[in-house]
Amino acid sequence: MRTILVVDDEFGIADVLEAILTDEGFSVVIAANGRQALARIAEQRPDLMLLDYMMPVLDGAGVLHALAADHSIDSLPVVVMSALPEEAVAAVTRRYKAFLRKPFRIRSIMAAIEQAMPADGGPRGTAGGAG
Repeated sequence: MRTILVVDDEFGIADVLEAILTDEGFSVVIAANGRQALARIAEQRPDLMLLDYMMPVLDGAGVLHALAADHSIDSLPVVVMSALPEEAVAAVTRRYKAFLRKPFRIRSIMAAIEQAMPADGGPRGTAGGAG
């Protein structure tokens, strides 16, 4: 079973993502900020990270820079989630595989995961097909 780390300081969003992804057959780990995310990755590396860009303690840009600086985790696929336009995020970093503009639809979540996760990465042979 593939594991997805959901990093979001908005607990409602994290809870909804956990429910959706669990229904899709993924194991889900939650972190409320970037510092917690890095600690979770150190405990057990996930297969993919859904990362909110604007958070307290350590924001998405800080997490992406930390990933890039550590060769043991720099290949971790990341889907960035933000209410900002992608151009604003890309101006700071392009160290992510897919981008989800908030608010998003379930179909968009699964499409972003499919884009970011290696082809054999889905729990059922794909990254899911829910709509």
